[in-house]
Amino acid sequence: MSKIKIITDSSCDLNKDIIEKYNIGIVGLNVSFGEETYVDGEIDNDTFYERMANEKQLPKTSCPSPEKFANSYDCEEEVLVITITSKLSATYSTALLAKTMYLEENPNKTIEVIDSENGSIGHGLLVVKAAQLAEQGKSLNEIIEELEKLKNDIVFFGSLETLENAIKGGRINPLAGKLINALNFKVIIQITEGIVKPVDKARGDNNSIKKVVQSVSSRVSEKSNRVLAIGHSNCIEKALKVKEMMIKENHFDDVTISEIGSVMGTYTSKGAILISIL
Repeated sequence: MSKIKIITDSSCDLNKDIIEKYNIGIVGLNVSFGEETYVDGEIDNDTFYERMANEKQLPKTSCPSPEKFANSYDCEEEVLVITITSKLSATYSTALLAKTMYLEENPNKTIEVIDSENGSIGHGLLVVKAAQLAEQGKSLNEIIEELEKLKNDIVFFGSLETLENAIKGGRINPLAGKLINALNFKVIIQITEGIVKPVDKARGDNNSIKKVVQSVSSRVSEKSNRVLAIGHSNCIEKALKVKEMMIKENHFDDVTISEIGSVMGTYTSKGAILISIL
């Protein structure tokens, strides 16, 4: 058993089997429809996307309370927390506050918190890498050092049906987003340095998928042990098509497909495809 407990927040969009395999601790973010608040994962994705489409107002997301993080630190192992990028959420700051709170009563506990500088499946790839390093017997400092290097290696692009939700949620530049929406384009985004940026556009699903696959593939290095993660917002057929296209031109040691949960899905909207490589 690893001497280090890996903890993250639910925006990482990891599959349950991966979470169970590495015994990863998940602290849920919140999603609210008006006065109704759910912890991410309490509402199934089909229901969430259907309800979001029918609501007049965009759901609101919020980070977990410090107490939730502090409760997750209550284990025998050393703790490493990896959060969604601090440029999109206050979750990183909350995890740090929880660390301070916990250490006041448990001064001998070892807790480290790092900012993934990423989101969704890109964030998830970093979490899995941390869990694998812990299983290999790496020390906490060795894992942190390795993750800080790997942050710059993550390639992350996506195709969105619309930028409307990202604009309303303040996650993307309103002027650029509204212009692209007005022209009825699908949007190609890139997450880099913790920020979501529109980088290209395309008409129709086929063209947008081709462009995002090309954007990722052109940045695939020749190094070994590469892992491919594909995320989808309630559109598994698109995800399977992307997988077929990616593995046709590239070799990966592992490929995972996961659903984009309600937190990230609030901003990507239904029909989004995300591709990330580490």
